[in-house]
Amino acid sequence: MPQLNAMNTPTQNTSVDNIVYQFAASKGFSSRAKAICFAARFSGLCRSTDGGRKWQPSFGSLDLQSPFPALTVALSPDFEQDGSVFVGTGNGILRSSDSGETWENTQVPSPPPVITALVVSPNYVQDGILLAATLEDGVLCSSDRGRRWIAWNFGLLDLNTLCLAISPDFANDETLFIGTQSGIFRSTNGGRSWREVNLPVGFEPVLSLAVSPSFGRDATLFAGTENDGLLRSGDGGQTWQRLGKSTFNEPVNGIVLAPDFSNRPEIFVLHGGSLLVSTDGSKTWKSWRDGALAGNEITAIYAPTGFDLQSPALVGCADGTILRI
Repeated sequence: MPQLNAMNTPTQNTSVDNIVYQFAASKGFSSRAKAICFAARFSGLCRSTDGGRKWQPSFGSLDLQSPFPALTVALSPDFEQDGSVFVGTGNGILRSSDSGETWENTQVPSPPPVITALVVSPNYVQDGILLAATLEDGVLCSSDRGRRWIAWNFGLLDLNTLCLAISPDFANDETLFIGTQSGIFRSTNGGRSWREVNLPVGFEPVLSLAVSPSFGRDATLFAGTENDGLLRSGDGGQTWQRLGKSTFNEPVNGIVLAPDFSNRPEIFVLHGGSLLVSTDGSKTWKSWRDGALAGNEITAIYAPTGFDLQSPALVGCADGTILRI
């Protein structure tokens, strides 16, 4: 049976305000004992060099005198070779090229925005493209591997952006989706322009997005809303279906799809402070390991290889605790 271990950063105390926002990890997380993992949380970025078993602060080189919230984290697809890590903060974006040992500020529009989400182009090795969502300044784009960022907001009517999703076939279709305080906008030209998407729930805050790993073939994506549950589109965002009206009565703060979703349609949903899982493509739902996670308010989940008992996962909590299951 998999083990569940609670991990805390030794030099930082957990508290109800030390929320874990997001995880990222190098390839081989499920099989390599020395896989590098990152956890973005309110007290700062944490790093693990043993697959998520032990954690240490990663912002040591910045010589900070107080907590510096890390709100989102993303790795280069070629992380094992280039060591590139990107962190969105409440004061812009930090970049590391040595696996999180040292950090540098990047050039963002002034004043530095609050970063709510980061995505890296699947074709990053060739195109060097990243995009960031901001709390009040719309979308930022970098085409030089995260060194300089510019606003790309043509057609984006709501600059309060909360989440981002990028097509796995971005090199060919240039498709992006962004969730805002009032709904979803789509770009089919790499973020140079945006168009509003019609949702069946009206102008609703969209807190989370997930694109099918086979989006180029199945055109499937999911959106989690603040008040109207989970939405699904099977035609690239043209039309939407509201799912589980009787199930989802709290904000849907996160969505994770199985890596082979088209063949094994498993979905994780972070619903309020608990985890729900569907193994039939969103038809039915049940709590995921509620016994093992009892008493924890869940705020982040990382499960890159699936959700069965043989697949390890990282779970982040509102008090800063990190669990490896």
